[in-house]
Amino acid sequence: MSYIPQILFAIILTAGIGYFARNVKKLIRNIKLGQDVDVSDDKPQRWKNMSMIALGQSKMVKRPIAGFLHVIVYVGFIIINIEVLEIIIDGLFGTHRIFSSIGSLYGILIGTFEILAVLVLVSVIVFWIRRNVIKLKRFLNAEMKGWPKSDGNIILYFEVVLMCLFLIMNATDLQFQEMNSGNVISQYMAPWFNGFSESTIHLIERSAWWLHIVGILVFLNYLYFSKHLHILLAFPNTYYGKLTPKGQFKNLEAVTKEVKMMMDPNVDPFAAPPEGADAAMPAKFGASDVQDLSWVNLLNAYTCTECGRCTSECPASQTGKKLSPRKIMMDTRDRLEEVGKNIDANKGEFKDDGKQLLGDYITNEELWACTSCNACVEACPVSIDPLDIIMQMRQYLVMEQSAAPTELNTMMTNIENNGAPWPYNQMDRLNWKNES
Repeated sequence: MSYIPQILFAIILTAGIGYFARNVKKLIRNIKLGQDVDVSDDKPQRWKNMSMIALGQSKMVKRPIAGFLHVIVYVGFIIINIEVLEIIIDGLFGTHRIFSSIGSLYGILIGTFEILAVLVLVSVIVFWIRRNVIKLKRFLNAEMKGWPKSDGNIILYFEVVLMCLFLIMNATDLQFQEMNSGNVISQYMAPWFNGFSESTIHLIERSAWWLHIVGILVFLNYLYFSKHLHILLAFPNTYYGKLTPKGQFKNLEAVTKEVKMMMDPNVDPFAAPPEGADAAMPAKFGASDVQDLSWVNLLNAYTCTECGRCTSECPASQTGKKLSPRKIMMDTRDRLEEVGKNIDANKGEFKDDGKQLLGDYITNEELWACTSCNACVEACPVSIDPLDIIMQMRQYLVMEQSAAPTELNTMMTNIENNGAPWPYNQMDRLNWKNES
């Protein structure tokens, strides 16, 4: 009978980690639906970006208040969960605070954890107030209604409950309190339970211990369904982030070859391609659905924190246009999840559902509202690039559907006919100098 708690703990731990691994496998499968792209260049710079942006939170603190609070939650939550290792060992082997044998260092660690737990609680409460009382404008956009709003609050409630359970667990652990080392916060909570019997206090401590570890496993598995997947994906996303200058766009190889051929007077446009040359044309110019985007674009979509910094900096959004870079990323992720569920339902094969990212999720109006200024890319704290997705979908509209706005079609026609965007013959360009 004495082994029942350990067996139960092992079952819960295995189930929690197993379900998480299953979802991670599905996540990787969905990301790999994207087109392959080479991101193996300049590894030192990529490691630097990951260290500075994901680990060092360098872009997060550009907005000092939110950035500082986020750093507290990030550091506190990660460091406090180091204690999970002790909980796992205790749960599997039936021990109690096995690391307490290291002496005074244990007290320093737990004391640090308790201080961080309080700081995390304060930060989370401020975040909740910003969302639900102050109601910051960037959290009230149309795309943030319904589940996105609930998700943002649910994760805050999760963090409050886990931090409280951690402190209650320490405050009701009589053996830990007797050590009088590391209980820098919980010592002030312990008197709350003075009226209870020793057996009741022990029951409260055990309940808090079990709820704390089960809560962590639930939180771990909730990440897949939440915007807080960025806790895990921010690191690979910043590593694989774009290194080229922000104003540099990617040219389609097939179009580049065609232009070079047109510019070369020695090339016979009717000649057959050389033997062995790759004559295959791309299946599609640009992108109309998630499978046409690169796997880095899809990784970006899953990494989106929905913080809205991109949309709040977007000049198109600021002037009332329909475009919201955050919505572009959220729509891409939603469509990718839909495609993934389609594959799951059809035994690993995607069956055409008559829908696509362009039109069903993202409208032409949104795409053409973009000024391609890169403000959204610069603002993102985890190196997400909404502009790359926008430009690929624009390419599809222009090159596959000839669906550019009238103004753009007029400009391109003028360039083709007159060598300039204006509707004047080259011979007439200087006529203005004769005007009195």
